[in-house]
Amino acid sequence: MAVEIDVEYLGDLHCEATHGPSGHAFVTDAPVDNGGKGDAFSPTDLVATAQASCILTIMGLVAQENGLDLSGARAHVTKEMVADPRRRIGTLSVTVSVPGGERLSEEDRAKLENAANVCPVKQSLHPDVNVVIEFVYPQ
Repeated sequence: MAVEIDVEYLGDLHCEATHGPSGHAFVTDAPVDNGGKGDAFSPTDLVATAQASCILTIMGLVAQENGLDLSGARAHVTKEMVADPRRRIGTLSVTVSVPGGERLSEEDRAKLENAANVCPVKQSLHPDVNVVIEFVYPQ
């Protein structure tokens, strides 16, 4: 299934992206360290956001299939850029916090963690992008 997204350059390093199916839109800006004002998500911020939200979405699917409650789970992602040989994302560090995780069996945790590690965004990234995922199960 194809999804269409339209992106328009607005000038001053800003773009507006519109999601075809829903009509929802958002604006991007270049980051400060690359000539922008940093007043919106940058394109590489969106990649980091996609990684974190994909992890939670795929974990949510596994949770539904196994009758688990993933409510309140959160992902915090840190994006680190590198400049050599070209400017690109070097590392995405994601910490996934699953409240009430002490009630999950080791088997259920393994299912959730495996799902996170094979999410479509991670599988779509270039192998040079280091994706580190840490799982936290606070009590």
